[in-house]
Amino acid sequence: MIVFLFNRYEGARNAEALAEYVNKEGGTNVKLAAAPQNVVVLTPDNFDEIVLDQNKDVLVEFYAPWCGHCKSLAPVYEKVATVFKQEEGVVIANLDADAHKSLGEKYGVSGFPTLKFFPKDNKAGQDYEGGRDLDEFVGFINEKVGTSRDSQGQLTSKAGIVESLDALVKELVAASEEEKKTILSRIEAEASNLKGSTTRYGKLYSKLAKSYIEKGSGYATKEVERLGRVLGKSISPVKADELTLKRNILSTFVASS
Repeated sequence: MIVFLFNRYEGARNAEALAEYVNKEGGTNVKLAAAPQNVVVLTPDNFDEIVLDQNKDVLVEFYAPWCGHCKSLAPVYEKVATVFKQEEGVVIANLDADAHKSLGEKYGVSGFPTLKFFPKDNKAGQDYEGGRDLDEFVGFINEKVGTSRDSQGQLTSKAGIVESLDALVKELVAASEEEKKTILSRIEAEASNLKGSTTRYGKLYSKLAKSYIEKGSGYATKEVERLGRVLGKSISPVKADELTLKRNILSTFVASS
């Protein structure tokens, strides 16, 4: 253990500065473990590639390292990035606009922090004028992008639900055995017309509708109960998303019975 009895420490009160002081005074080589970061760090080299990608919805914080409001926002902004880390089409990013002034000027940044949203269909960017707490950020992204995440990053009960397919599921449940195959064909046709992230949901509706017909009306109820038990256990976020989507869609079958 190293003890400094005679030198008064007058440096910054943060982990990096303290580690540097200990290394200098004690001849050690202390290294701080880097915390995982889900916010994508932008530079002039990768800005266009990431932000202007028409397959991505991107929220960008233009900040300055010396800005007090930026420092206060940082932990909240990291939580926002963590919430949406499973969403391939959503990027939460930041740019040091003090170091890269030309990029800030290009997008009309005159103060810090400035937040701009670059949806797939508007790469000119639009000002984010919502609140700066986690729930407001999450609500904004969900509304603009069509995602269904809560502030813990978990999918909500609305995730995966497609209204047009839900209507067909209700018809399927009420149909006679002779009619079910015809309605299944309509579900498959409707699912094939979906675009973007909903394509995945359409395939799941079609698959579950087939299982419902093959395994009988009790299948949906039993499977929803089973999925609930599995989701109550410790499983990976990817698996949790997969099972939650399945449970949400199957719940329509149950509710329509």
